[in-house]
Amino acid sequence: MYAIVENGGKQYKVEENKILCIEKINDKIGNKIKLKKILLFVNNKYIKIGKPFINNIIINAEIINHIKDIKKKIIKFKRRKHQKKHLGHRQKYTIIKIIKILKI
Repeated sequence: MYAIVENGGKQYKVEENKILCIEKINDKIGNKIKLKKILLFVNNKYIKIGKPFINNIIINAEIINHIKDIKKKIIKFKRRKHQKKHLGHRQKYTIIKIIKILKI
């Protein structure tokens, strides 16, 4: 049994007891969350496709940790203008553990 979930503009395949690294969620470590934007649900031969989302399925998850990705360097340069700009970006992520996929 698995489902396809949308979070932060990205899609993830989730299964029970699986650990995922998703876009940052502003909540405390250890809190339980519910993922409600379910795009697809598969249980053996039963397949349910959302239009755009499925209403009667909820995924319970627990927040394990908040992390930052490695720094990505951005360099902007204009030739013959003596102009150079250095930037950096560290994307924030939340690690969650899927506890249960509930069918209401």
